[in-house]
Parts: sequence; structure tokens; C-alpha cells
Amino acid sequence: MLRLFSREADHLVPVDAAVLGKIRSSLPVLAEGGDEDIRAAQVTPAPIWFDLTNPEPQEIHLVEKALTIALPTRDEMEEIELSARLYQEDGAEFMTMTALAGLDGDDPVKTPVTFILKGQSLVTIRYADPKPFVAFRARACRPNGLACVSGETVMLGLLEAIIDRLADVLERAGNEIDAVSREVFRARSVHGKTGGKTVGKTGSRAGGKEKAGATSRDLQALIEQIGRKGDLMTATRESLVSISRLVAYHAALEAPARKTAKDARQRIKLLQRDAGSLGDHAQFLQDKINFLLDATLGLINLEQNQIIKIFTVASVAFLPPTLVASIYGMNFQSMPELNWAVGYPMALGIMLLSALLPFLLFKRKGWL
Repeated sequence: MLRLFSREADHLVPVDAAVLGKIRSSLPVLAEGGDEDIRAAQVTPAPIWFDLTNPEPQEIHLVEKALTIALPTRDEMEEIELSARLYQEDGAEFMTMTALAGLDGDDPVKTPVTFILKGQSLVTIRYADPKPFVAFRARACRPNGLACVSGETVMLGLLEAIIDRLADVLERAGNEIDAVSREVFRARSVHGKTGGKTVGKTGSRAGGKEKAGATSRDLQALIEQIGRKGDLMTATRESLVSISRLVAYHAALEAPARKTAKDARQRIKLLQRDAGSLGDHAQFLQDKINFLLDATLGLINLEQNQIIKIFTVASVAFLPPTLVASIYGMNFQSMPELNWAVGYPMALGIMLLSALLPFLLFKRKGWL
């Protein structure tokens, strides 16, 4: 889809649907490459923003002919080399960043977005529709909205909208990470009061115990949630780094190439500072996520140790009864209790008592 926006009273104005429809109807003819057809498709006033979303070949051809540039393909936009993302060609600046779509959930989609500045015009190429673009269009097209006097100011406004969106995502993710932290470290102390009894001196539960299966499922859900937050932070940091590189590249080229308004230079500095500070905050959240992951794995080890301890205590408690049963299970005729009438009940009582005494001892020491 191709959207065109022109400037009117320092604000964006969408190109009239009838004019755009006339241009679209001439697209098959424009594929011929005739200069008369290209001039016939010119829009008055000249657009300052060509917004291409999932563009068709004819739309790409129209923009290339209007600005005399070669637009990058999707494969070229997805290149990770810095030289393939930030370069100059045909008197235009080509700058590609990594944007994120679907940030309302924990599974964002990374998509490349290319900004092309030539003269007073901006071309954006993207294969998704992130919310910052929709929000910026709505604000910039209002009568009292954002001032857009050139393609550069449109690009800066889009970058500000993207950074604001990422800041909101980091704030939401930080609150959710805090909730995960409370669940990891404080939920068990709250649930320690069970059946009207409190936790003993050693911190073990004196009342009813949680089922091991339910606890394992809770910890597994926590690990999955922490993993999703980690993926979100990784994608956010990658996007912020790409924005920092793009802004730094543009700022380095603007001095020898052209004089930029003082307001635009200030906005560029603010973008660099905001992207850097948000990147630091994302790194802090990533470190916290790694800490929570290590803590959750430690809790899993503790749960496993509890289970092993129970089995160990049970095996130790049943060792004396096993010893008694082994002694009285031997087939010797001279065994004194063999012909004793109460020998069998006595052996059972000794086995029961030898199992009960270790259990009471372990219970008193808090090992159970």
C-alpha cells in the first residue's frame, strides 16, 4: 500500500483519494518508464512523505521514478551488516532500523523499517504496521497536531513515536517483572501459614504441605514467563540499538550536507539520549530477569532436595524394623523366641517402636 502525505500549514495532509486513485490507475503505464506518464502522475503540492506498506512492484516503481532513487528490496532491508543498513546513494540517505510489532503481548515481531531521505522528501518502507506509525499519522494530520515541515521532521517524529512506544513497553515489562519477583520470593512465605500453624524456626512448614506436582508446575510456569520477558527485552534492546545507530549516522551526515534547524538538532540529541537511557534500562531489566531465572532454578533445586530428604529420612526410619525382621526371619531351631506364644506380637511391636522412635527424633529436630 502506498500512502502520500503533503505539507499544508506545516502539518501533514493525506493526498486526496481521487488523486491517489488517478496515480494508481496510471501505475501499469508507469511501468513503461515514459517521462510524460511520470509527469502526469506528479502530485501538487509535492509529497513530503511516501509511506510504503507491503508495497507492490508498481508502487515501488512509482516512488523510484518520482525521486530518481533505487529502493532496497526486503532481503536487502533484512541484512545485518551496518554498511547495508546505513549508506548514501543517488544523493539520498538510506537508513534501516529494526522495529517491533505486536508489543501488546510477550511475543513481539521484529521487522525492518527503512527511512530514505532525499531533499525535503521522506520514504518509509515496511512490511508490518507498528502502532507508532498509526499514532504518528493521527497526530500529524490533526489541525493542531505535530508540525511537519520536511521529510526529516517526519522521520524524527516517527522515531520519537517509536521510542515512546518502547518506553511504554519497558515500563509495563518492569511492572510485570516486579510481580514475578514477588511471586518467586514472597509467595511461599505467605503460604507458609497452613492449617492454622506457622512456619517453624528452620523455615519448614509445620502444617499441610503443597503437593510437589503443583509446586513444580508453578515453577515451570514462572520459568516460561521469565523466558518470555527475556525475549521481549532482547528484542527491545536490539530495536533501541538500531535506533541509536540510525540517529548517530544521520547526525554525522547532516553537518557537511546541509544546515538543519536548531529545533531539529535538539530533537536529534534528545533521541540519542532517550535511546541510550532506555537501552540502559532494558539492560537493567535483562539482568534482573537473569537473576530471577537463577533464583527460580535454585528454588527447583530446593524442592528436589526436599523430596530427596523425605526419601532419605524414610529409608533411615525403616532400617531398624528391617533389621528386626531380618533377625527374626532367620531359620534357627535354637532361637529362644521361636516357641514363645507372644514372640510374634513382640517382634511386630519392636519393629513398630524402632520405626516410631527415629520419626519422632527427626520431627523434633525439624528435619521433617
